[in-house]
Amino acid sequence: MEEGSTETQTEAKKKDVKWLFKLIPYIIVLAIGIYGGTYLVRQKPTWFGLPQGTTQAQAEVNALVAKVSKLMVLPTDETPTIATVTDVNAIKEQPFFAQAQNGDKVLIYQNAGEAILYRESENKIIKFGAVNFNQTTESPSPKDNISPTVKPTIAPVASPVSTPNQ
Repeated sequence: MEEGSTETQTEAKKKDVKWLFKLIPYIIVLAIGIYGGTYLVRQKPTWFGLPQGTTQAQAEVNALVAKVSKLMVLPTDETPTIATVTDVNAIKEQPFFAQAQNGDKVLIYQNAGEAILYRESENKIIKFGAVNFNQTTESPSPKDNISPTVKPTIAPVASPVSTPNQ
């Protein structure tokens, strides 16, 4: 009887091994899918609605600045803030964006107070202008809208006192 029980045990082990071999391709496909997904998220995060990595975003800013610097002299003491025109109808009323199209880039140099509207598809500067930034972080409330009045006051002036000669 021992021979029969050992045969059933070996047959059971063979079935387990066969089942494991059938599972290996699925595990490999799953591993490749996970690796491919993480690679794709790292390479193209904007496809998934994620922010870009700082190195990739900085590389894009540097490339854009290099293109625009071939067309005009740019401030070198700061890195610009880059914005992309996505809805031209929302900004058409502003004179700076009168000729803007969707996809145009805006380079904003805060310290220099300059803004550049650049069309990458034509490699052309569309508009250049000055920008004023309000440095106040709080918005005034209506009751704080009272303007102070300046009242000049006369300060007493020390005049030399003359003493009578004796």
